[in-house]
Amino acid sequence: MEVVVARRNTAQNKAFTLIELLVVIAIIALLIGILLPALGQARRSAQNVVAQANVRSLNTGAANYAGDSDDRIFSFTWRQGEVYTMLHNNKQKVMPDDQGAASRQAQNILQRATGRINGDARIANPSTRLMHRRYSHLVLLDYLTDRQPEPIAASPFDKNLIDWQDAPLEFREDGNSVPYGNGIPEEAGYDQDNNWTSTAITQLWSFASTYQMVPAAWNTDGINTNTYHPIDSTPHLFSSIEQDPKLGRRKMTQVAHPSVKVMMFEEFDRFSEPTGLYFAYPESRANLAFFDGSVRQELTSDANPGWNPDDKQNVWRQKYVPLDTFPLPKDGLGDQTEYCQRYRWTRWGLQGVDFGGKDIGTQGNQDLIDPNCSE
Repeated sequence: MEVVVARRNTAQNKAFTLIELLVVIAIIALLIGILLPALGQARRSAQNVVAQANVRSLNTGAANYAGDSDDRIFSFTWRQGEVYTMLHNNKQKVMPDDQGAASRQAQNILQRATGRINGDARIANPSTRLMHRRYSHLVLLDYLTDRQPEPIAASPFDKNLIDWQDAPLEFREDGNSVPYGNGIPEEAGYDQDNNWTSTAITQLWSFASTYQMVPAAWNTDGINTNTYHPIDSTPHLFSSIEQDPKLGRRKMTQVAHPSVKVMMFEEFDRFSEPTGLYFAYPESRANLAFFDGSVRQELTSDANPGWNPDDKQNVWRQKYVPLDTFPLPKDGLGDQTEYCQRYRWTRWGLQGVDFGGKDIGTQGNQDLIDPNCSE
């Protein structure tokens, strides 16, 4: 009997008590709590490496394009007054202006790349939009590859765009996720322009890009010349009060300080904040491609204030108004806070400086530190 009892005691000593089991579970949970954020951050860092590699590839492509195209910065090349043949009807058409020529060139590029030339899914002419604003990259991708949409145009953080690329015809289906694919949203605070619901516009979202060109790369600098400029009601549309500004004629040699002048930028910083920080928020750290070929993640508040080229005496501040399905403002829909637009509207255009204490533009050295942009 003594031997049996001893064996029972030994077995009991080897067993976990309920308290010990709970302690072990708590320790495991604590370790998971410590490790998961670290693993999540490591994953986000890896995704950001891919995002930077994408924009670096585009930057390299831009340099190659310039080398093959008389030093031109990539942009739409169809011109006002020129005659071009339309793929869908094989008819020739005279371009009314540079904006109309760009929309027809975009239509031609996408029809040729996708084969959607005729029928219900035909790529339509997006004539109501200034294509340079969001789609200048189509020309570069047409130079680099025969595929549209092209995966390197989307950051791995940009889940919406990746989904649209995977299903380019989703915009035709009820309940789709394409901006304004289901009409104007009922919530006040979104951009309410009815043109966003046009099929010619909604079809384009799968061919969009996370990385945008700065307006000066395709616009004029706004110095003694006609220009497009921002408008108060929305950051997504530009306006021109002059007759037929000349577009897409910029050259790399016009950039005065390539190492401190932004060429492409992410509209949203999705690395610092998964829901997306608008690039103009002072705490945003969007990936930026510079004209010297470098790619850097810079703090927005470190950039010089920008201007409205139609109002050269003042910095340009604007509220962020989201498009349907775009990230919401920090303080929710209807947020009226205005933010300095920085490198998007560089003072003096291609002659200006985005990062540095002084603007070394055509008007000479001028201090760009402005109390209204010192957030």
